[in-house]
Amino acid sequence: MSRGFDMKKYDVAVVGGCASGITAAINAKRKNPKLNIVIIEKLPRIGKKILATGNGRCNLTNVNAVAEDYCNSDFVSDIFAKYPPQRVIGFFESMGLVTFADSEGRVYPRSNMASSVLDVLRFELEKLGVEILCDTAVTQIKKSNGGFVLNDNIFCKKVLVSTGGKASPSQGSDGSGYALAKQLGHSVTPLCPALVPLTVRDNVRALKGVRARNVSLTLTNGRPLAKTSGELLFTENGISGIAAMELAAEAEKSLISAKGKTFTEIDFVPDMSEKELTVYLKKIKDINGKANIDMFFAGILPKAIGVEICKAISLYKNDRTISQLKEEDIISAARKAKKFRLEVAGTKGFANAQVTSGGVPVSEISSNTMESVICNGLYFAGEITDVDARCGGFNLQWAFASGLLAGENIW
Repeated sequence: MSRGFDMKKYDVAVVGGCASGITAAINAKRKNPKLNIVIIEKLPRIGKKILATGNGRCNLTNVNAVAEDYCNSDFVSDIFAKYPPQRVIGFFESMGLVTFADSEGRVYPRSNMASSVLDVLRFELEKLGVEILCDTAVTQIKKSNGGFVLNDNIFCKKVLVSTGGKASPSQGSDGSGYALAKQLGHSVTPLCPALVPLTVRDNVRALKGVRARNVSLTLTNGRPLAKTSGELLFTENGISGIAAMELAAEAEKSLISAKGKTFTEIDFVPDMSEKELTVYLKKIKDINGKANIDMFFAGILPKAIGVEICKAISLYKNDRTISQLKEEDIISAARKAKKFRLEVAGTKGFANAQVTSGGVPVSEISSNTMESVICNGLYFAGEITDVDARCGGFNLQWAFASGLLAGENIW
């Protein structure tokens, strides 16, 4: 153990240099310029995960984000009442970052580069005089003398844990923050990878790399569990894309519960009813009757998907033409295109996940301040809490909003 005179002393220690931690440090220092604040990061540089968000563009919030988009929405509602998306955008504008929103409400830096977001955050930290201590993993936090001792050699009066969850451990969020929370009396809800590709038991190799746009997906294990829509991408052993990834957490929970098999039911043509699709396919028979069966869905779906639909109901033969299809074949094909079922085997795990579902229970955190209701002087922000949402800037909105609120109240 280090001797007392070797102990580094701070007013506030932020454990984890992620989006929420950086934001909290900036807001705390702005509110109280005299505070001595340090960000402690185990990686060589802070903000690594920010650089990977939005496919390298940093989808930093969504103008349409509301509390109902999140789990534990009542808790989130209190935070968003103080820091809604427009105030998060204003925070970045105060540092000189120009942003724009696309048609889906997703907000990006005007440069379209995530590095621009991290650059303005890092410069603001430097301008404010926030100390950054990298290559330092915090493995222990203890209450001591009205404050906290970290790793036996850092003392702080207040501490914010913003270490992220378990998603994308190569970018620093390896779940180590949960152990720190438990050391200070907190519990952790069951953890699942979220926003991650699904694996399936069916053979989908023939569709690897094929995209289907504007599909509808329903997750079921005998009863509907969740429903999403958007783009779907087939992989060698499963499905990816926004529509599939947004089902991942619920799929994982269903598999863990072991209450029967779990399926995704894909509606490849959600803008048509089964009857309307049947009428369309009958017209295709009239128009392209001489064509091979592999052209049956070619006017409305990627050809490879149409072939797999026909194979799934035993219609596909190399020498078969569309004109040879009977009315019941057409009805069956329309029904399969509207409900193409795949059995879920699992997910691609935390290593490939964007977000963690689960974390420190919101019942153990004040929604007015982000301070622990169990341990005075301890704060949380970001993904370590049991709050997550769908794709599109919603999770970064939570990171920044919770970080801003924690920073405002940490002193």
